[in-house]
Amino acid sequence: MIMENVKYILIDMYGVIIEESNGYFIPYTYEHFEQSEYDKITKVFREDKMFSKAQVGEVSSNEFLTALGYVDPKSVMKDYLENYLTLDKGFKDFAEIVGKKYKLVLLSNDVAEWSTYFTAFYGIDDYFFEKIISGDVGTKKPKPEIFKLTISRLGCKPEECLFIDNSVENIETAKELGIKTVLFNRDGVEYGGMIVNNFLELRKFLTL
Repeated sequence: MIMENVKYILIDMYGVIIEESNGYFIPYTYEHFEQSEYDKITKVFREDKMFSKAQVGEVSSNEFLTALGYVDPKSVMKDYLENYLTLDKGFKDFAEIVGKKYKLVLLSNDVAEWSTYFTAFYGIDDYFFEKIISGDVGTKKPKPEIFKLTISRLGCKPEECLFIDNSVENIETAKELGIKTVLFNRDGVEYGGMIVNNFLELRKFLTL
């Protein structure tokens, strides 16, 4: 059985806990600047790769947002996280029930400051036994290093973990390392492995 020996549920943020699979920050930025600024913004995203650098902790949230041209980066972060991302309504009930049997671990690609603010704002910190955020640890999914680091930090075997993510690429990397996996198929992709479509299905699967 897939859940035999599983002690930890590794769970993704974007596309699982948060409904928006890829966030909304890039369109958010273009919406908040005049068209005359678009070339500079595109350079920061594409050539300078500042978003990617922020996601692995090479630059801070403030440095990233300032480079884009925001004059009050902290207010921008709060506005974006509070008003442009959606916490899945099923997550808290899921965490309350499943957290009694398994230890939940947040495993997310994110800017460190953003993840800290979001989980506190929505009051979900206490659901997690551990949080592994790419901006804190300097590597991100689908690189195997972040999964290896997670296993090391938990002090467990790969087969004692079940990884929940909406990305097939991330799922496949985890499987190669011996981690059990379930695709949270929010985006309706083709996949031949284990799939759930929402938190109710995932909860039923885990509590059988």
